[in-house]
Amino acid sequence: MLFRQLFDPVSCTYTYLLADESSRAAVLIDPVFEFHERDAALLRELDLELRYTLDTHLHADHVTGAWLMKRAFGSEIVLSSKYGADNVDRSISHGDGIQLGDHAIDVRGTPGHTDGCLTYVLGSQNIAFTGDALLIRGAGRTDFQQGSAHTLYRSIKDQIFTLPDDCMLYPAHDYQGRTVTTVREELHFNARIGGQADEGDFVGYMNNLGLAHPKQIDIAVPANSVCGRPAQEVEEKSWGPVEMTYAGIPQVHAEWVAANHDDVYVLDVRDEAELNDGVIPDAIWIALDELRDRAAELPRDRPIVTVCRSGRRSGQAALILNKAGLRAANVAGGMLQWRELALPVTTRHDA
Repeated sequence: MLFRQLFDPVSCTYTYLLADESSRAAVLIDPVFEFHERDAALLRELDLELRYTLDTHLHADHVTGAWLMKRAFGSEIVLSSKYGADNVDRSISHGDGIQLGDHAIDVRGTPGHTDGCLTYVLGSQNIAFTGDALLIRGAGRTDFQQGSAHTLYRSIKDQIFTLPDDCMLYPAHDYQGRTVTTVREELHFNARIGGQADEGDFVGYMNNLGLAHPKQIDIAVPANSVCGRPAQEVEEKSWGPVEMTYAGIPQVHAEWVAANHDDVYVLDVRDEAELNDGVIPDAIWIALDELRDRAAELPRDRPIVTVCRSGRRSGQAALILNKAGLRAANVAGGMLQWRELALPVTTRHDA
């Protein structure tokens, strides 16, 4: 099983990527709208087929990225049937299961934070994703969205604390940088429900949290009730098929650059001696070391594609140019890929 834990520093949300390594089938748990490009890039780079997006609950602090993932990859949107949300492809409840290649994901109902909270448990019961039901040394607030501290107590005790002691628990949020815990740890050390705490202790703690109203609730809840689908679909306007890599580099493929050569400027950022190996026709040359100081010399009437030997230095060049207000993207694979595809190359003298 391939596993990645991703983080949104604004809402402190964890997104989890799981994939069956043999079939390459993948799920995303709790994707975040604003991090769609990052997550999509990781899926592409790892050559995964996104089958499902699973939200642990209807979030109040961020907008889900489920709809964007469905639009990009054709994945199915999965959410608790309790919410009656629009655009759900598969409504699920306690006791349901999701198959991911050779792996099963079991669904446990853990209401209390909201009435539709779910915990996703790998079939082997060595990993569980607890959403906002059980947090690391804490538990999700119960003062809105049909929340109930009494209900949450029973959910945690009956559905999470009955998992094996060494089962690793991954929450939907953590506000102190903690990433994972276990059933054993939370049974002993959870500040709200661990140790000898009974239902009265837990309810008394939860009813006196005194937390501020969630900042994004008036935006997030309506948006998540339609699974993150915008009220008006806005077609993204771009000068070309620019993709963001997981490293945050905007890039285009060499074949597209060659086919659209007259619509872009090619900027070669290699050292001068490297140009003797051949250049892309009509390329502008500014060595990377000089680019920050000379970015203002570059024309702005067309986008700029940056190139170097391997596409690494030119990736940094694209970032520099975008920061300077130009439209720029890196040529993926650089001159190595350009030559491998037998695309046009000229001598420096002719450029």
